[in-house]
Amino acid sequence: MSRILIFICIFAVCAGCNRKKITRTDTPTSGVATLVSDDCYGNIAQEEVDVFEALNQKAFLLPIYTSEREAVELLLQDSVRLAILARDLTEAEKQRITAGNRQLAPRSQKIGVDGIALIVHRSNQDTLISLQTLRDVMTGKVTSWKQLNASSKLGEILVVFDNPTSSTVHFIRDSVCREPLADNRLHAMKNNQAVLDYVIQTPNALGIIGVNWISNPHDSTQLSFNSRIRVMAVSRTHPATYSSSYKPYPAYLYLRSYPLTRDVYVALTDLRGTLLSGFTNFLASDRGQRIILKSGLVPATKPLRTVQIKEHF
Repeated sequence: MSRILIFICIFAVCAGCNRKKITRTDTPTSGVATLVSDDCYGNIAQEEVDVFEALNQKAFLLPIYTSEREAVELLLQDSVRLAILARDLTEAEKQRITAGNRQLAPRSQKIGVDGIALIVHRSNQDTLISLQTLRDVMTGKVTSWKQLNASSKLGEILVVFDNPTSSTVHFIRDSVCREPLADNRLHAMKNNQAVLDYVIQTPNALGIIGVNWISNPHDSTQLSFNSRIRVMAVSRTHPATYSSSYKPYPAYLYLRSYPLTRDVYVALTDLRGTLLSGFTNFLASDRGQRIILKSGLVPATKPLRTVQIKEHF
């Protein structure tokens, strides 16, 4: 019996020693790691992951695509150590991360400029809207297309979002309306692809979606969108006019002429020299920024050339 107890004690001590010797084996270009991305950027994040893994054969990244709220919570709980978000972390969130593990030093980097697009059915001729009218639609003061255009043959405005806790809803509520939304009139879909599919099939729908989901990847000039829907032009002044309204083209996002513009960040809490830090560097590199440009967004670190165009709505 005494030998058994001694053996158990020795095993426990050795196990403890082994735990202390466990070290990270990943490098900036190799290893296995999990990351999370706001679903709004899921298609971009997946292409970034695919290219990064193709360039680094020993790197394996496991992406999770979810809502903004859940993505941030995973980062705060230290379930993941990299998140691609439509905003920077708040000071309170950074302090919470540091309080949970003092070795984690939250840092973030802007990797692009994004826009929230307003999309309608291909048959809908109402392509201009002011911020004031958008606020009225989101808060339930305007409920019919006829209130926007007396000659419209469409009835009730069916507003569709991607997810109740998404960054899109957060942006419209806090940055555009600055008051509670008419939740009983807003319809949440499963994701951004579901929003796009719904608008394509529903004549009186108004979809709220990330620009990257409607960009035309075959247009190198980034001056066209998905041909199966129409994209509304938005004006800061009311009422909206052709001269005061802008569509979410990259140039207008870059110049902030388009009113529904926001920044894209990568938030990292992992140590330097790890696989996730290597992926963060890749996102800000020329190759990573070209992927962002191809998606219809504006890269944050790549020099841009803007040209003036004349558009007919």
